[in-house]
Amino acid sequence: MDGQLTPQDVAALRRSVAGPVLEPGDEEYGRECATYNLTCGFRPAVVVGATSEQDVVEAVRFAGRHGLGVAVKSAAHQVTSAAEGALLITVERMRDLVVDAGERTVRVGPGVRWTDVVPRAAEHGLAPIVGSAPNVGVVGYTLGGGQSPLLGRSLGYAADHVRRVNLVTADGEPRRVTAESDPDLFWAVRGGKGNFGVVTEIEFDVFPVTRFYGGGIYFEGEHLADVLRAWRAWLPGVGEDMTSSVGVQRLPDVPMLPEPLRGAFVVHLRIGYLGSAEDGAELLAPLRAAAPALIDLVGEKPFTAIGEIHQDPVDPMPYFDRSVCLEEFDEKAVEAFVDLTGAESGCTLANIEIRALGGAFDREAAVPNAVSSRGLPYVVFGFAVGAPDEAPRLRGELERVMDGLSPWTARRNMVNFLSPDEATDAEGVRQVYGPERYDRLAEVKRTYDPGNVFRFNHNIVPAGA
Repeated sequence: MDGQLTPQDVAALRRSVAGPVLEPGDEEYGRECATYNLTCGFRPAVVVGATSEQDVVEAVRFAGRHGLGVAVKSAAHQVTSAAEGALLITVERMRDLVVDAGERTVRVGPGVRWTDVVPRAAEHGLAPIVGSAPNVGVVGYTLGGGQSPLLGRSLGYAADHVRRVNLVTADGEPRRVTAESDPDLFWAVRGGKGNFGVVTEIEFDVFPVTRFYGGGIYFEGEHLADVLRAWRAWLPGVGEDMTSSVGVQRLPDVPMLPEPLRGAFVVHLRIGYLGSAEDGAELLAPLRAAAPALIDLVGEKPFTAIGEIHQDPVDPMPYFDRSVCLEEFDEKAVEAFVDLTGAESGCTLANIEIRALGGAFDREAAVPNAVSSRGLPYVVFGFAVGAPDEAPRLRGELERVMDGLSPWTARRNMVNFLSPDEATDAEGVRQVYGPERYDRLAEVKRTYDPGNVFRFNHNIVPAGA
């Protein structure tokens, strides 16, 4: 039964690994289990702070001998379960990072974040397909697809450009997984999140990109309808070198924000363009004309400033979230979005964002993978900040907004945006992937994890279980 370990069991585990082994009550247990979302802490029976692939192998084999499920923590930005009674493997100590400028590849350990990779690659004039928040972990982001606010519409998902994954599967065996060695597993792990093992290294392509034209333009929230209509009309005329989104934000009154934004209700237009600043300014003219700007931060920037497009928060906080993908965003959807989130809506969410996808996001990768959201034109993400005792109200507000968009909502969704509630709903996860893709994932799961050892995630149940 999960969590039923004797002191002798734990002592044996300590002898078998180089990293720390921690139990509830140990001084460092809380720090080792800490997460970015303060409402979603880990509470495992035992923690192994892995320092190497061999530590991971020993931890997984120990879990197998004692009937424990296994959870994994790297940057801990997307935690779906407390993993009570389980063995938690933390991988922050595994931070190897190698840039091969000649091959245009990067190899990283599972504890590496994009904030580590971006400057190292930039030294060679190269850029990875990093997302809106560069402080997240490379592996978790990539296994869920990985959607970039700058390179995605021209190059696709980060998962599309993975060359190799080193993985310890549920039987405790380390594997070097490529399209040639294990085609089904390689297909599944790129998009199937953490269902198939513990990643100990990943190798992926990087690209000769050094700069962009982009950033954010903030408008007063009262201009939401004007900005959305201008953005919707503008989207069909831009190429794959332009990526954009619109966020509706109720910002906190904090000193770190410039005066016009403190405690303000704003519309935040996010822009990432790979062409020249001159062409970018011409393309943006219709959006800049949509309403008076409070602050216009769009300009020529080095690739290392990609985080300035979204300005996502960095410090841990308590929050709740929901997401949906939309099949379309027509005039009636614009009206509904304004009614649900605008000045007269009573909405209290910190951020509701709609991202335009399309372009290379729609195209299958050269080596196909399990990414769930291909072909969907928009994703909407809602974010509510608050303590656990506010959960009913905040979840209700998220539900009101997302359900209000249901006439345009797709069944499939973007895995990296799933909330804990969504990720632990078995039928919901099946819908996120679609039945054909999910059934194939379940067959791969039956082959490599028939006992569902890796279940504290966006869980795919082994076929036949």
